[in-house]
Amino acid sequence: MPKKITLKAARVNAGLTIKEASKLLGVCEATLIKWEKDPSIIQNKYRDIISEVYDFPSDFIIFRKNSKV
Repeated sequence: MPKKITLKAARVNAGLTIKEASKLLGVCEATLIKWEKDPSIIQNKYRDIISEVYDFPSDFIIFRKNSKV
């Protein structure tokens, strides 16, 4: 079972830059930067997209603010 990781860690583990990931997710870079700082603001519809793009189960990505890993 995977360990819970931050949104940024999931992106980095997928080998994606902010620019690459934002393009694949269909959002601007500024939005992804905001999400990584405060993942609690991410709309539910994007959680599955993030999981697919990052190839990591959404249940194991931390979607709350100021979470300690």
